[in-house]
Amino acid sequence: MTMQRDWENFNISQFNQDLIRWFYKYKRDLPWRQTKNPYYIWVSEVMLQQTQVDTVIPYYQRFITKFPTPQDLASADEEAVLKIWEGLGYYSRARNLQQGVREVVENYQGRVPDNKNDILSIKGIGPYTAGAVLSIAYDRPEPAVDGNVMRVLSRVFLIDDDIAKQKTRRLFEEIIYRIIPESDPSAFNQGLMEIGALICKPKQAKCEQCPLAAHCGAYEEGVQTEYPVKKKKTPPKPLHFAVLVLKNQSGEYLIRKRPEKGLLAKLWEFPMIPLESPETSIEESVRDYIEKNYSAPVKINDVNINIQHTFTHLKWHLSLFAGSIEQRISAEKDEQWASLGQLEKFPFPVSHQKIVDKIKQGLIS
Repeated sequence: MTMQRDWENFNISQFNQDLIRWFYKYKRDLPWRQTKNPYYIWVSEVMLQQTQVDTVIPYYQRFITKFPTPQDLASADEEAVLKIWEGLGYYSRARNLQQGVREVVENYQGRVPDNKNDILSIKGIGPYTAGAVLSIAYDRPEPAVDGNVMRVLSRVFLIDDDIAKQKTRRLFEEIIYRIIPESDPSAFNQGLMEIGALICKPKQAKCEQCPLAAHCGAYEEGVQTEYPVKKKKTPPKPLHFAVLVLKNQSGEYLIRKRPEKGLLAKLWEFPMIPLESPETSIEESVRDYIEKNYSAPVKINDVNINIQHTFTHLKWHLSLFAGSIEQRISAEKDEQWASLGQLEKFPFPVSHQKIVDKIKQGLIS
């Protein structure tokens, strides 16, 4: 089954009127809503993917201040982009954004395309981002289907297909093409997103405050919590590491750059030593690693600090060890010695930012 409601009794005009009127009355005052600049809207939409609005606001403001035009971002050093993105996570978003902006500068004289075919050809721009930019910046009646929109429409239209599937997303796009108004597609799309964020919540929908309650099949039948239908996620796989915070006599710390591709590509980290299982002797693994990688004597001690960080499909368990080395050995390729002050300049993943913070707090010496 797909959509359980027919169109015959669905009042599209009234639905749009109720939605858009509510949006203009209750929308949040967000910085990217104060502009029609397609580049700024693009940046905001990329940042908002898998990230809370309140978290994004300061990052967005810093980003457009640092890179106010597509040309500024296109010509920037990638490490500078990753540093200002530091803490937002999903760093491939930043790399793809910069690459896409470079394509815009090279192929479109720095102007974000205003048509679907061209904008979808740009690296890092998929159907959602394309729809958001086209509708919000250019007032094109294009769908922008994110998780909030799918939740709202699945309840309104009683759609019981798995929203994790691409064909279900296309079904939502077809519905929006049918109902989106040409007069104000920006308020329509943003209104659906806003209702999903503020009213039509996953577990506790505020139906009594919803402007779409009169149009909603799930509300009419009292089955709001049954929608949307989504296959349960597989729990993230646990991975265990020992992390060596190694300091030389000059007070510098050894850090290394992650590989060019893969998880957290090109970010910096303290040396991580993979452990086969939680039962692996951590101290022995650390000593084996030191013996294999360093020619000079290293003193180590367990600082009894553990850090956990969860990705979409993985969960890191990090056990920290402090090490001191009697002489200044040369850093290998993609490694560097850095003072505490210099560490501020390198882009670290969140888990390793926490290690830097603990060094600053004097918890690791």
